[in-house]
Amino acid sequence: MSRLRLLKPYYRSRLLFVKESTFSSFSSTSDDSLVQKAITYLRRHPQQLDSLSSQFTPGAASSLLIKSQFDQTLTLNFLKWARNYQFFDFQCKCIALHVLTRFKLYKTAQTIAEDLVFSVTDKTGSSIFNCLKSSYFLFNSSSAVFDLLVKSYSHLKMVNKALNTISLAKEYGFMLGVLSYNSVLDAMFRSRLSINDVNAFYLEMIGSGISPNVFTYNIMIRGFFEAGEFEKGMDFFYEMERNGCLPNVVTFNTLIDVYGKAGRINEAYRLLKSMPKNGLQPNLISYNVVINGLCRKRMMKESIEIFEEMTRNYVVPDETTYNTLINGYCKDGNFHHALYLHEEMVKHGLFPNVITYTSLINSMCKANNLNRAMEFFNQMQIKGLRPNERTYTTLIDGFSAQGFLTDAYRVLNEMIKSGFSPSIVALNALINGHCILGRIEEAQGIIRDMINKGMTPDLVSYSTIISGLCKNHDLEKAFQMKDEMVRNGISPDCITYSSLIRGLCEEQRLTEACDLFREMFISGLLPDEITYTTLINAYCVEGDLNNAINLYNEMINKGFLPDVVTCSVLISGLSKQDRTREAKKLLFKLIHDDNVPSNVTYKTLIDICSNVEFKSAEALVKGFCMKGLMNEADCVLELMIERKCKPNEAIYNTVTHGHCKVGNSRKALNLYGELVDLGFVPHAGTVVALIKVLYKEGMSEELSHVVRNTLRSCRVSEGEISKTLVEINHKEGNLDAVSVMLAEMAKNGLLPNGGGGPACATGISTRQFRSHGRQI
Repeated sequence: MSRLRLLKPYYRSRLLFVKESTFSSFSSTSDDSLVQKAITYLRRHPQQLDSLSSQFTPGAASSLLIKSQFDQTLTLNFLKWARNYQFFDFQCKCIALHVLTRFKLYKTAQTIAEDLVFSVTDKTGSSIFNCLKSSYFLFNSSSAVFDLLVKSYSHLKMVNKALNTISLAKEYGFMLGVLSYNSVLDAMFRSRLSINDVNAFYLEMIGSGISPNVFTYNIMIRGFFEAGEFEKGMDFFYEMERNGCLPNVVTFNTLIDVYGKAGRINEAYRLLKSMPKNGLQPNLISYNVVINGLCRKRMMKESIEIFEEMTRNYVVPDETTYNTLINGYCKDGNFHHALYLHEEMVKHGLFPNVITYTSLINSMCKANNLNRAMEFFNQMQIKGLRPNERTYTTLIDGFSAQGFLTDAYRVLNEMIKSGFSPSIVALNALINGHCILGRIEEAQGIIRDMINKGMTPDLVSYSTIISGLCKNHDLEKAFQMKDEMVRNGISPDCITYSSLIRGLCEEQRLTEACDLFREMFISGLLPDEITYTTLINAYCVEGDLNNAINLYNEMINKGFLPDVVTCSVLISGLSKQDRTREAKKLLFKLIHDDNVPSNVTYKTLIDICSNVEFKSAEALVKGFCMKGLMNEADCVLELMIERKCKPNEAIYNTVTHGHCKVGNSRKALNLYGELVDLGFVPHAGTVVALIKVLYKEGMSEELSHVVRNTLRSCRVSEGEISKTLVEINHKEGNLDAVSVMLAEMAKNGLLPNGGGGPACATGISTRQFRSHGRQI
């Protein structure tokens, strides 16, 4: 930027020395008749123009442009014919730029200008400037032609030539507008030039008397944000406000986008809501950016509210809107809503992309519905979409996780035929599949093949095999594998240690498990709740409740909140020895006297369960429900409501399902009503359990209401046949078939089934592999 200097003031007098005689040679006698004939053909017989092409010269072309410079139609027709011929040379293009800019046909002019700057090889760009300067008065031109030239250089990232053109224009007294400066600033950012250079040019612009407009500020704000200079970008936003330059939709979209990408979705949401107050209507980009940010944060309720707001404001959703929402709902486990949006999307003539289909396939794999996953896989290929590496890997993982290795390898072979090399994630999925089937030697064979092919097994590769060996009670080989991974430079993580500790605990080698637990600390690894729960369970099994309680206390002090498995383990261990009151003390972390009312304990739990620690209350409710302790579960639920710590959908479903399991039909029905009234979705497992208990109690009217309400919640047209069959079986009193069909509808995404669901016993080993499986 040192070459950019503060130039002398404008000297309009210098323009007087430009001679019009420079172009007088264009109108030679020999070309006059040819030019006249061409003009006649252009006006009356354009199909005969090609017959003149061999006779046309650059001089004739220039002469015709001079003669037709006040006739826009004639000029455009000539340019359309002539611009691809060799006679339409450098000087002809310069003349065309003068004529077109005077007609304000900037789009056509820029196409010619970019062709011109791309074809001229001089290092500074002076030749084009000099040509335009020499012909300036002949065509009664304006400085807009130089703005156009600067913009063309900038668009093609020829920043130095653009800068030189600005310097020359200022030297010769041409008044360039803010358009030139904006285009150069944008090109400098796109070319990733130094931030200092951009700043220096911006200051020179100000020093030249050019006032920034809203486009200038938008370029500066976006450019600095993309360069990672957030504070500097905001400085320009504040400068914009100080100078009375009103932000436009692009300004807000830029700010919303940067907040969204930074995970600061509340600020992005606030900006979106403030746009109408600033006289601006959010556009499609505004809404899409906020929806994307909300979906990334799993804030699906808020994202669908924004979606509904945009449709109310007559902003039509596009593929990006639907694809983002479908992907978000799939990740949230709400496959029914994803399927409904997919159907809506197609109905509006929009098409899902590969990412959307992959999300749908992944959701079905997680729901263990591989037939449905393959339906989507086939559907995307029928629609001409090519599966990507992630699509194949998702299916390989889905089949492997259920032990269907023949199908997994079939997908792997198709993946290779499609030109993709299996990633470490795909191979790890196969390793897991072999371990699930107990085929550890074959799993280890995959690692050997990886090494032979130059691939490096990672932490997941080794940890999965170690977990498999522990499940097979082959601890000696598991520890050998741990030593091998360390030799290969891969340090075990918490999940690796948890697998080994679990293996030792299952063989009642508690002392060695505790030694390994201490080794984790020495290695700088902090045990997680899974590790703690494994050891707590081992102590409970041995009847050593004092050590179980001490370890639980340590877990809390380390900042780990108990999950449903931890709560279940402690409730079981303490209740076996009839130490219910001690269980309450332990779970609620309250040392109280015998005469303290029991409800104080639950209130203390609510105090502990702030918004950050909400999952501890949810885990406790699930733990009580799993053990059939419904009075305790009800008490926690009621006090959460009393203290305005709103129970979520998962808690309501869990407690409702729990009451169904113990036969409390009336209580379950009341909770179901509350759940629906609050706008929550009854999960399929809850509905099926409720139908069974209502049928058992002979509450046919209530049962019919639940069935009808459930079928109304099906928003996908694909479910109409299933709904009819359910209704038929219900009328015939075949409740077993109704339960089975409703469960199948939920499995296929034809009924809402949420991301959570009724409490169920979750094996630690499954959770361990899912923690590693986040790569997929």
